[in-house]
Amino acid sequence: MSELKVLRFKIYQPHAHYRIPFTYQRRHTYPIPPYSTVIGFLCNLLGYWDYMPADIPEIKKLKMSVAGQFGCKTTEFLWFRNLSKDAHLKRFGTLENRHISGHIEHIGGQSPMMIDTLNDVRLVIHLAHENEGFLEEIRDSLQNPVRRLEPLHLGRAEDWIVLMDPPEIFNLSKLSVRKEDGNYGYFFWIPQNMFVLNSEKRASRFEDFDGLLYRLTSLWTVENYAETLNRHGRRIFTYITAKLSDGLFTDKFFLFDDDKDWELPVFLADLGDGS
Repeated sequence: MSELKVLRFKIYQPHAHYRIPFTYQRRHTYPIPPYSTVIGFLCNLLGYWDYMPADIPEIKKLKMSVAGQFGCKTTEFLWFRNLSKDAHLKRFGTLENRHISGHIEHIGGQSPMMIDTLNDVRLVIHLAHENEGFLEEIRDSLQNPVRRLEPLHLGRAEDWIVLMDPPEIFNLSKLSVRKEDGNYGYFFWIPQNMFVLNSEKRASRFEDFDGLLYRLTSLWTVENYAETLNRHGRRIFTYITAKLSDGLFTDKFFLFDDDKDWELPVFLADLGDGS
């Protein structure tokens, strides 16, 4: 098999929310997007209308590294609508009424909600693949997204992205395994099923890294898609165990991107293994 290629690109977002799925009344956000969010971005970018990432061989073969930083975090206060009949009756008293304090309001009920939002977000994403043509397809679509299904976003639909710096493709061998102590000022996902690192004798083990342990969503299928053709239906995910690092590394060996404009650790997750 020929040497793997790597596509590297950088994204800017004025604001973003990468929801932690088990938070509700106050919706917390990860500091960087989980793998499933980036996969959804790629499917949108490439125009995969009836996509099931878990069934697309080229997506399953991707190795992905996600790093990012943000300027500050704010909390938004807003109302969530509930269009059920019971919620409408509870708020207005009768189905025909829509007046509250002399004002006409939206049908249904509403609940106060808090959402944590990241501001001034910068993400660095590395994608490794055996098929250079597939990476070229992603690179060309990033620069000219004529096949996109929706406005390009990461997180919520309103969390639009701006491509920073031209994306670049290079050989995986350009990333060396070495010890580079430092505080990089980025958050990183460190996956348990790290690609390359597990085959390098010098590479530090997953257990050696510090960080909060998560079960992150990765590939997915959509429930009953063949019958409903609703790509926004309930998703059935596979998961990847990963640690969230704050970017401080000492006495650890890892893949390193030593390009003078980047100089960051790289932790490639093998998406094909959801165990």
